[in-house]
Amino acid sequence: MVAAVLLVLVQIGYPLASGVARDRVTIAVVLLSAGTALVHAVTTRGFRYGLGFVVIVSGLGLLAEIIGTATGFPFGCYDYADGRLGPAVAGVPLVVALAWTGGLYPVWVVAGLLARRWAGRVVATAVGAVGWDLFLDPQMVADGQWTWCAAGRGLPGSAEIPYTNYLGWFAVALVMALLLTVLDRAVGTNGANTFAVSKAAHRLSTAQTQVPTAERPLPTAQAPTTRHPIPPAQTQGPQVERTLPTARTQVPIAAARGAAASGMDAGIPALESGTPDSNSPEHRSRRPISLISADTVVPVAVFMWTWLGSTLAHAVFLDLPHSAWYGCVGLGVLGVPLLVRVAAIRRG
Repeated sequence: MVAAVLLVLVQIGYPLASGVARDRVTIAVVLLSAGTALVHAVTTRGFRYGLGFVVIVSGLGLLAEIIGTATGFPFGCYDYADGRLGPAVAGVPLVVALAWTGGLYPVWVVAGLLARRWAGRVVATAVGAVGWDLFLDPQMVADGQWTWCAAGRGLPGSAEIPYTNYLGWFAVALVMALLLTVLDRAVGTNGANTFAVSKAAHRLSTAQTQVPTAERPLPTAQAPTTRHPIPPAQTQGPQVERTLPTARTQVPIAAARGAAASGMDAGIPALESGTPDSNSPEHRSRRPISLISADTVVPVAVFMWTWLGSTLAHAVFLDLPHSAWYGCVGLGVLGVPLLVRVAAIRRG
């Protein structure tokens, strides 16, 4: 949580900085975003998961960037500025590899909250990664951190960034998400950052609403009444058939309820005793199931800040109105369904 707060504060200072100071802010933003992601991954999923995540995303991201700057595949022809973002490998600043981790992690978590199957999560992650880059690339190109060779072949207002860049982002992020799915299965999903957990809780809540309540009357445990003729020797006068009730016993209702409460009668649920129980299925089913749990609130907050904060920053402070709209729509593919689902759950 501390790293996330620092991330927001440093990002607020980005439009206020310039020159070398802005380069340092850029590096700080990347380190804080990657740090926030890794701390959260390790805390909620364990060290193995956090290590696996950074190896997959930063490792594959760095490899793609090295191949991209050398061959133009898969993003297109581009080059990084020299010496502005710290140490580099094959012309690619190492901090760029961490940028992949910091940017993709919240997208991956949100995609897991929304998608019902692993394939949907993989595609949603790739789409969200492209949405994030619709903010990132115009901002970094405007700041001179990298330049493209094929100018004039991109989106209106961001024509210096070719369409191939976004196709490359989608392809690389798709491979990353596939490998992360394998990592999830290898390490386990105990961190509750996938939609499967919330979906299971919702199913449990739905099933609990169908448990019978205390509307059914309790049995009175009354033995049947039998009728026996009185023997002739006991009769006086005309033989008349007389009947007497035998063994007519009625167990008090209170005793039956006590037996049910103590588990003596397995056929009568304890709920039927009529005693209010705050832990009963009937009461638990009325509690709202939250889509965003304590284990996901940090990456979801970072995602929302990236989406809405970047839209505001590009439109107002960075003079990049086109990328403000493109990025808002791109990340909104995940952001809007997230808000809609959260609102629906809160309404009950």
